[in-house]
Amino acid sequence: MDIFRLIQDIKTHLKLSFDEVDRWFGKDEKILNDLPANGGWTIQQILEHIYLTNFYLLILIEKGYKKGVRNYLELDLNSEIKNYSFDNERFEKVGEYGAFEWIRPEHMEPKGELNLSEIRSLVAQQYQQCLGYLDLMKNGEGLLCKTTMTVNELGKINVYEYIYFLSLHTQRHLTQMKNNESETIKN
Repeated sequence: MDIFRLIQDIKTHLKLSFDEVDRWFGKDEKILNDLPANGGWTIQQILEHIYLTNFYLLILIEKGYKKGVRNYLELDLNSEIKNYSFDNERFEKVGEYGAFEWIRPEHMEPKGELNLSEIRSLVAQQYQQCLGYLDLMKNGEGLLCKTTMTVNELGKINVYEYIYFLSLHTQRHLTQMKNNESETIKN
């Protein structure tokens, strides 16, 4: 496995996802706050949910990073890199809106406590955090810690895969926001 290629691919995916999210903050007030007919979240609520989910995923990513660095002293990184293969198919459904039922924890539901500019600033900081972890784990250290991910039965995933999951989760909600916008424009 070319770990450097994997890291670059994740960085590229993050940039595309976060750049697209950032564009939503400049949308018209009506588009941002129109309730969809299905009773789902407004676009502003979705943006807050993305921030909240990233917040909690980044806690796990930080713990995984720290454990991976500790494991560096005990595990054979070269062997881990050699034996690792990224299974993209396992993750693809995560980025598809509506591909499977997703019951999120209550603490990841938007509460409306942050204004749009605060959410935008926090999401931009989260993007930088992701890039920072990838830079800190530039030699493959992210393979040295695995944590269970219950969403879509992914099972044990490494720190790089957690960061990719975060980006895919964002992508999932980009589709939802596009659907909301289309409905608002039609009405």
